[in-house]
Parts: sequence; C-alpha cells; structure tokens
Amino acid sequence: MTEFNFEKRWAELWMEVTTGMAEWRQQHPKATFREIEVALDERMNRARAKFLADAATASQAADWQDAREEERPVCPECGGRVQSRGEKVRRLETAGGETVELKRHHAVCPECGKAFFPPG
Repeated sequence: MTEFNFEKRWAELWMEVTTGMAEWRQQHPKATFREIEVALDERMNRARAKFLADAATASQAADWQDAREEERPVCPECGGRVQSRGEKVRRLETAGGETVELKRHHAVCPECGKAFFPPG
C-alpha cells in the first residue's frame, strides 16, 4: 500500500472550497443567506465526497487480498475466511447526495458463496 498524504490532499480540497466560495460571492454580491448556504453546501458536499473516498481507499483494511488466511475478512453469514475475486468499483451515495466510486477488492466466501465488499 502506498503512503497517502492526507494533510496535503485535504488542504487542497479545503482551498478549492474557500477559493470557489470567494469567487462565487464576488459574482453574486446580492445573494441571500439561503443562496450563499446552497452554494457553500454544494462545494462542501463535493469536497466531503473526496475526503470520504480518500479515507476509505487509504485504509489498510481495504488492502487484504495478499494477507494470510487468518488475517483475511470473515464472511458475515457463516464466519468463513473469504477469498478475493479481484477489484471492482463500488458506487456509494454520500449523505450530501454525491456519488463516490471506490475501487475495492470484492470478496467471496468459499464456504457459503456469499459475495460482498468487506468493510475497511
């Protein structure tokens, strides 16, 4: 797993939000409080989705395919140790209405056949 520089990436995301809001505010000097709030929420929701994707994909728990059998995730149905079936894209919607795509290892339980994306 490569080292991820959260501080740098997340500082850049916040800079996008603040710079974008400053530009928007200059273009909308007569905006109402509600209009400002909506513009800010849009920017914050986009940044929030990127924060979530970064945090989820940087997790060591997400990188389990080469782990020893006893370190692999367990099946939520039967408790068997799962096997990787390669990477797949998982699309999730955030509470802010943004779609996040996570490239994760898909698991299959050899005992009961359940397929899922392990947490982490």
